[in-house]
This record gives sequence, structure tokens and C-alpha cells, in this order.
Amino acid sequence: MAEGTAPAPPIRVDAISRRFGRTLALDGVSFEVRDREFFALLGPNGAGKTTLLHILCTVLRPDSGQALIRGLDVVRQPLAARRLLGIVFQEASLDDRLTVRENLDLHGLVFGVPGALRRRRIDEMLALVELTAWADRTTRTLSSGMKRRLEIARALIHDSEILLLDEPTAGLDAQSRERIWSYIRRLRGERHITVLVTTHYIEEVEGCDRVCIVDRGRVLALDAPETLKRTHGGQMLRIVPRGDDDRRAILGRFADRLKGEAGDAILLASDDAFVEAFLADCGRRIRSMTVEIPSLETVFLTLTGRALRDQSAGESERTRAFGRRGGEHTR
Repeated sequence: MAEGTAPAPPIRVDAISRRFGRTLALDGVSFEVRDREFFALLGPNGAGKTTLLHILCTVLRPDSGQALIRGLDVVRQPLAARRLLGIVFQEASLDDRLTVRENLDLHGLVFGVPGALRRRRIDEMLALVELTAWADRTTRTLSSGMKRRLEIARALIHDSEILLLDEPTAGLDAQSRERIWSYIRRLRGERHITVLVTTHYIEEVEGCDRVCIVDRGRVLALDAPETLKRTHGGQMLRIVPRGDDDRRAILGRFADRLKGEAGDAILLASDDAFVEAFLADCGRRIRSMTVEIPSLETVFLTLTGRALRDQSAGESERTRAFGRRGGEHTR
């Protein structure tokens, strides 16, 4: 890098597209992640998040476009790019036959971390994720939450400066989910790392620096959470009709305000005046009603016309990404 030249950003994605047969998983996706940023990719299962992460960590090749890690092309310079990354995949990748410490030691060996430094980092990471007491236990004896904490520790043994996390709290209970985020926040403060996380849990991205909302392989919006709320959010009325006739009547009467449907509920754009008018007109037709203030959920509803939390937790994207990986994994 020439003197006075600004360093390349940690992550840059430029017009990335990727197909699996007839399915367009990514459709010209572009964004840039800044130094030490906590950056979230938010979208339903099947939106393209995991496919994009697999491209960034050199597991998949894009059909077109370019992905750069600190200026390193992930296709042309995969090994150099991979050394800068700590990766936690959605699917568990620990060796259950090894102990907790042996899993970390093996990872350090693979990345060429010298012995003394490797032992020190193992101790540091075990302390960070509160697994020191479990260091010599076989990994298969750990709970799901403990295994995910171990995977985070493993991702940082080789002093990675960019951490990629694919749905890190999927399948965990509420307490374990909060614990994982606590460790990630501490890591950012102590290690000054850049973090990119994919998730379909809206509540988990409120504390991120910026959120990139993706759906059907495209970027719909990207900004700080509060800016997204101001720009795309709005007050919503969540209504559960009494019956089918009531539902049809409400949908017909307020078609111009319809933002989507979520399960039994109808979602209408609202304001204080509309609430009073709606109750006067259709109060007898509803079982329940909730007024929702601007939130990232209302942002998603505005942009897509459906509720993120009601999306199916299907296997479609994960199957596409992993099912065809064998022939593309080696470079």
C-alpha cells in the first residue's frame, strides 16, 4: 500500500450474483463494511444471506461480481483472504471426538500459530467464552450453546481481524442467545475486530452499527437502525379479525393501507387519527388490535409486504449452499 493511501475496507461486495439451477440466490448484491463495524445482514431464511457468507469465506464462487477481503479477491486469492477471517458457520463444524482444548489447538495448528502463542490464545479464548472449566472435556458433552461459544473462540485463535457469523444463535434458547451476543460485544471492545453477522431475528440487530436488509437475493435497504426506522418505518395497526367475513370486509375497505398479513393478523399503515376512525368503522369486526410504533419489523413490512418473523425456517438456502459445495470447495 502506497504511503498516504487509505487501507482497503474489511469487506467489499460488488454486484455479486449466484444461481443454483433456476434459483437466483443473489441478484447483484453490493455493499461495503467499514473498519471495526458491527454489520448485520437481516432477512428471512432463503434470502441469500448464507450463500453470500459462503462466497465471502471462499467456500462458494460467485457467478458474477467481486468480493474483496481487505482488497484480496476471494476467488483469486482465497488462502490470503481466509487468513484474515474468523468464521462461525450455521452448521456445527467441531470435532466431537476431541476435547474443547484440542479443537482449539488443531485450528491453531492448521493456521500455523506458533506453539507458545497458540497456548496463550487458547487460554485467553477459553476464559472469554467461559469454558476454561470444560477445557479437557470431550466436545460432545457440551450443550448447544457451549458448542457455539467454542466455535466463536476457535474463529479467533489465529488472530483474525474480521469475524463472520452465520445465524450464530439459531436454535439456542433465549439465555444462550443473549450470552452469545454478550461475548461478541466484548470481542469488539477488546479485539477491535470487524463483525459481519447474518440473522433472521430482528431484535438481535438493534445494537448493530448498520443493518443491510436482504430479501430474495437483493439488498432492499442499508443504514443504521434508527435511520432505517425514520426512512422506511411507520406506525402499524396489527388486527386479528373475528372471522373470514370480517377479514374480507377489512381487506376490501382498507386495501390502500394494507402492508401485509402475518398469520391471522392483518397489518395496516396507521396514525393516531386512523386508529379512531378504524375502531368506529370496524371495531365490531375484530378480535384484537395492537398499535405498533416504527421498528425494524415495520421497516421490513414496508419494504417487503410481509412479516420477517413469520417466514418459514426452511432449509432451502442452506440446502442450496451446502448441497452443491463439494465440487466447488477446493481451489
